[in-house]
Amino acid sequence: MSTAVALDHVGIAARDLGPICAAYERLGFALSPIAQQSGRRRPDLPVEKFGSGNRCAFLRHGYIELIAILDPALYDNTLNAFLARYPGMHILALAMEDAEGNLARMRAAGIDIPGIAWLERPVEAGGPIAKFARLPFPDPPEGRVQLIRHLTPELVWQEKWMDHANKAVALEEAILCAKAPAETAARLSRTSGLPVEPDPAGGFLLRLPGAARAAGPFAPVMETRVRILTEEALPAVLPGVSPPASPFMAGIVVRTEDGGAAARQLLQGIPVIEAPQGVMVPPAYAAGAAGVFA
Repeated sequence: MSTAVALDHVGIAARDLGPICAAYERLGFALSPIAQQSGRRRPDLPVEKFGSGNRCAFLRHGYIELIAILDPALYDNTLNAFLARYPGMHILALAMEDAEGNLARMRAAGIDIPGIAWLERPVEAGGPIAKFARLPFPDPPEGRVQLIRHLTPELVWQEKWMDHANKAVALEEAILCAKAPAETAARLSRTSGLPVEPDPAGGFLLRLPGAARAAGPFAPVMETRVRILTEEALPAVLPGVSPPASPFMAGIVVRTEDGGAAARQLLQGIPVIEAPQGVMVPPAYAAGAAGVFA
C-alpha cells in the first residue's frame, strides 16, 4: 500500500535526556536503554554518528520517543532548531509498508524529496543495530513529519521494555493545532496519501486505517488518528493547554488496557485534568506535551 497506514510514533524533545525520562517514568512508562543515533544527512552521504540520542516507551501499537542531545559536538539532528521554538513534541511519524511506492507517490504529488533516508541506532549500548527507512517531508513548519518503515522491528519492540505500570498499550492519537490548520492538514494529507475530514471540535482529522504489524511486531489492525485543531478548539480537547508557537504539536492520547484505572492511581500527586477522552497530564508534567490516558 502506497499510503501511510498507522500512527507509528511521536518524538518529544529536550536538551537533556535525563529530566524528560524521569518525567515519563513518573507517569508509569518503562523505557528502553539510551541509544545514540546514526544516519545519513542526505541519501548520498555516508552514515555518521549523530549527537542525538533517545529512550523510548514501546507499546503494543506504536511508541513514544524521548529524544535529546547527547553530544553537542556532533550533528544535532535538527534538535536545536526544534527547541528554539519550544521544548516538547516535534516529531510525527506515520507507518508505511512500501517505501519505494510511497516515494513515487510523494514525488508525483510534487513533494521535493531526494530519496529514501536511512537511519540506524543500536538498541542498547553494544547491542544489535536497528534500521529504519524514512521519507521525511522537507522542512515543514510543524517539526519533523515523516513516513517510516521499521526494517528490524523485532529488535526494538522487546517484551522486557513493554511492561508499563500505567497499562499503556497503544499510541492512538496525536493532536496538533495551528493558526492555519488547513495548511497543516494539506501537508499531512500529501505526506500520508490519505484524505482529511472536518474534526468535530474544529479543524481537520486524518484517519489512518491500520495494518497488522505496521506499528510494531505486536500491533493489531486498529484505526489511529492525527487531529489538526484550530487554536480556539485546542482547549476543548486538551483543557488548559495553550500553544507557544504555531504550528504546535500539542499532545497525545494513549490507550490503556484498563480504561486508565492504573494510570489514575499512579498519577496521584500530579494535578491531572479530566479531558474528553480520559485523564490528562498537563504539559508541565509530561516534558512539554499533554498526555491523555484513555
